[in-house]
Amino acid sequence: MTSTDFVVARNDLKHCKFIERTLPDAAALPSETLLVKVTSFALTANNITYAVLGDELKYWQLFPAPEGFGNIPVWGFGEVIASRHPNVAEGERLFGYFPMATHLVIEAADVSKRGLRDGAAHRQGVAPVYNAYARVSGNAAFAGRQGDYQALLRPLFMLSFLVDDFLAENGFFGAESVMLSSASSKTAFGLAHLLHTRGIKVIGLTSPSNTGFVKSLGCYDEVITYDRVASLAADRPAAFIDMAGNSGLRETLHRHFGAQMKYSGRVGLTHRRSSENEPELPGAKPSWFSAPEQIRKRAKEWGPGGIETRFGPAWSGFAPKLEQWLKVTEGRGPAAVQTAYIDTLNGRVPPELGHILTLSE
Repeated sequence: MTSTDFVVARNDLKHCKFIERTLPDAAALPSETLLVKVTSFALTANNITYAVLGDELKYWQLFPAPEGFGNIPVWGFGEVIASRHPNVAEGERLFGYFPMATHLVIEAADVSKRGLRDGAAHRQGVAPVYNAYARVSGNAAFAGRQGDYQALLRPLFMLSFLVDDFLAENGFFGAESVMLSSASSKTAFGLAHLLHTRGIKVIGLTSPSNTGFVKSLGCYDEVITYDRVASLAADRPAAFIDMAGNSGLRETLHRHFGAQMKYSGRVGLTHRRSSENEPELPGAKPSWFSAPEQIRKRAKEWGPGGIETRFGPAWSGFAPKLEQWLKVTEGRGPAAVQTAYIDTLNGRVPPELGHILTLSE
């Protein structure tokens, strides 16, 4: 049996191809190993961030590829088609981090009623969430269109949840408003939804083409196009969450707000226009927000299950809105995957569209 994998050149993300990998026969699987068919996965701009930061944050090591290439991790679903673990049955459905591929071999470890972990040596040394798989067979929250929303938004909304928690924990650093760049992105509007429910003013920064969509969400108090950010009132303390990674925008905002810029957090790279040598800027020094660090901190403070206990109600308040906000499109086969990837890489996917893909024909 073989697996078809979609891989990209690590130094040129536009260069991509399909490769075939030989899989072990079901009878030859090592003890406690699972052979999983990847049944569907989501592809968003966040996956492009994974690729851009592949070396820095060790994303490339999760799913090995030929020299010079990488397999971009995606969130999705898999079906266990062969199992050598006594407590995992064939036919089980798993939700978690998968390669853009038709199959994955998992070395099942820490198996519990709720989930398991891939204990493969090459997958260690990264945040634990990237190696965890939820066992979701029969779970209505992960079935049908709700399952698509989970793949498209749940991991991004966890990031939104953690940024919201970090800002609130720090009293918003004294800011009276929070500006979000790439306001149409899924992580941004998830965060805007959470901030809006706290009553703090939320300002969405976006391109003219996405203004209508961002306004329609109803979770931004003000929507400003990038070319008009200097028109924002700068006499009150503000915070900036940078989802875009656009150095020019960041500099413009810092120089406009000056000392009133109380926090400047970098979260994403949707625009991929960050300069390596940025000048010293007035106001708070821009810094990367670390989701793993916030997870470790809260896990220690809140105890086992504490994050999930708080995340659950937040997701429950967010998920019902997705039917109004998102249109899910499904694609099957190599051609559909490659087209969706190139469109996402080049920023041609409308913000209201969500790609759910399957590499198998």
